[in-house]
Amino acid sequence: MTEKEFKMAIVGFGGMGNWHRELIESIEHLQVKGVYDIEEERAQFAESLGLKAYDSFDAVLEDAEIDLILCATPNDVHKEVVIRALNAGKNVVCEKPATMHSADFEEMMAAQKTSRLFVHQNRRWDEDYLTVREILKQNILGPVFKIESRVHGSRGIPGDWRGTVEHGGGMVLDWGVHILDQALQMFDGKVKKVYATITNVTNELVDDGFTAQLFFEDGPVYTLEVGTSNFISLPRWYVLGRDGSAVIRDWDLSGEVVRVTNWDKNDAVPIKTAAGLTKTMAPRTEDTIKTEKLPIVHSDIRDYYRNVMDTIEGKCEQIVKNEEVLRVLRLMEAIFDSVEKNQVVDFE
Repeated sequence: MTEKEFKMAIVGFGGMGNWHRELIESIEHLQVKGVYDIEEERAQFAESLGLKAYDSFDAVLEDAEIDLILCATPNDVHKEVVIRALNAGKNVVCEKPATMHSADFEEMMAAQKTSRLFVHQNRRWDEDYLTVREILKQNILGPVFKIESRVHGSRGIPGDWRGTVEHGGGMVLDWGVHILDQALQMFDGKVKKVYATITNVTNELVDDGFTAQLFFEDGPVYTLEVGTSNFISLPRWYVLGRDGSAVIRDWDLSGEVVRVTNWDKNDAVPIKTAAGLTKTMAPRTEDTIKTEKLPIVHSDIRDYYRNVMDTIEGKCEQIVKNEEVLRVLRLMEAIFDSVEKNQVVDFE
């Protein structure tokens, strides 16, 4: 654990910028010194909190006390802010998505000389995601052949820059970057094929939802879905294995694991439907399955910044590696390519 005292400046003091500020208040050895935002009311809010309000980005870069800059601007501004900060010798934490195009991120990575670039893929600390990883790690379900990961809302896209093309809006770049990163962290193998569709139910300018299927090499079919006009949500996670199934219904980690205990007993009682009987789809009897609690994994999101500081100090490896971020950006580009061509596309 670092003993150095780090001072940060936040560039872009909207909702996420202030979320970082609140989080950092509880992290030892890290302090937010000041804020730069083009909106006067946000500068005034920063001053009301006792923070310095910089009058320009140049003033931030010239402040010798600043060890770390957080870039929490709209997506289209990330590249310029990050490269200028890195060239000035400042370490940078960049909000996700790191940028709108993988080629731009490669330029951002190349700008690292005496300082480091970190991308805030914070959803790696989501406890629902970590719980699914634990299910796979423990091989609770046997060989897994299908995973479904969904995030559903019913309020449309927020009425800000997220609904505009030029600022990098849309759900692939917003929530997609999170659940795609989780998918790529779930398995070691390559993604061979991608197929995707998008929706424009509440917004004609950018995608307000999408569905993507990832076909892993020697692995499961992984379905991802984001929607903003869904009034009856499907489960957050649905995992199918040879020997059982698992469900996590929502952010509160409600759910369970159901496992087969006796494959040999198949004396199912047929179900009567309006058009006839079905034995194949009859439920298993209670003596052949077992319902268990989820192996919930807890986390501390503050570990993200602890890792940033320790990495800068040379005491550990970077958790969210930039090569992994680049892979996610390329996967998002493959999704848009699949949508445009309306076909399955190769990825890796």
